[in-house]
Amino acid sequence: MEKNITIDTLMNEALSDPIQELALSVLEGLSTKPKGLPSKLFYDDKGSELFKQIMALKEYYPTRCEAEILETHGGTIANYLKSEEFNLIELGCGDGAKTIILLKHLLKTSDNFHFVPLDISKAAVEFLISNLKKEFGHIPFDVKGLVAEYFHGVKWLTQHDSEKNLVLFLGSNIGNFSNPAAKRFLRHLWHSLNDGDFVLVGFDLKKDLDILYNAYNDKKGITKEFNFNVLDRVNALLGGNFKRENFQHQGLYDVKSGAMESYLISRTKHTVTISELGKEFYFKPWEAIHMEYSYKYLESDIQDIASSTGFEILENFKDSKGYFVDSLWRVKK
Repeated sequence: MEKNITIDTLMNEALSDPIQELALSVLEGLSTKPKGLPSKLFYDDKGSELFKQIMALKEYYPTRCEAEILETHGGTIANYLKSEEFNLIELGCGDGAKTIILLKHLLKTSDNFHFVPLDISKAAVEFLISNLKKEFGHIPFDVKGLVAEYFHGVKWLTQHDSEKNLVLFLGSNIGNFSNPAAKRFLRHLWHSLNDGDFVLVGFDLKKDLDILYNAYNDKKGITKEFNFNVLDRVNALLGGNFKRENFQHQGLYDVKSGAMESYLISRTKHTVTISELGKEFYFKPWEAIHMEYSYKYLESDIQDIASSTGFEILENFKDSKGYFVDSLWRVKK
């Protein structure tokens, strides 16, 4: 028998004007020196579809590595919670492919849990639930979708439910934050949770630079298209006149910061006009727009981040190549 499926909205969508938010992000990003655009601008409908294609690329190892980890160690993770009723909270909704692997392991020990996909996009939550229905038919566990900001949603849940929580922050999403910003994010998450709750965080490990370079500069050019799609969005929604031929995409590794960084680099001197902003932005030859950070880690970095934000590491689960870690933490208060 199918369990309950609900979606609650905790944010006033009328207060959020996506065009205005895009305009403010672009104005701020192109007015700074050096220029940069926030990675959140990648994920419109087309950008989300392109990222799915990136995850399927031979060069893009993180998805396969994490799927292997969850397949191999999902039972061990499930054993930490098998005797309790709990909420499985996923921050950000992908297509659910990796989460489904973990859900199947959890179901081997108990169906006494609520799955809580949490995202600011209701469409993303609905898409994930539709994929669960395709996979399971009649979904054998409660699904309680939350449309909310991450911390608002987690805090609301801990105040309204007495169950233990396991929060998933999978992929290499933590790598989009600098070290201070990652610690700020995780400390905020710590404040939103209860003592004894669990968190499973994905970390992309440092490795051979050729492997990193190929993953962010794929032969099919899908990562390049993923970056150029941001300029297309600005043109379509804000009346910009970015020309693709004036820019070159490049993913580079910064040995000082330990991050792969994505750039769109101006090939020539030119000016871009964005009518919605009523502004022109001047580009020098070979001036770059910074698009994304993707920090890579040592296991010692993971230990430092966990201990400095109030978490205890229970286990680090690695794939067979040692490329990726899913780190299971417990909240200590």
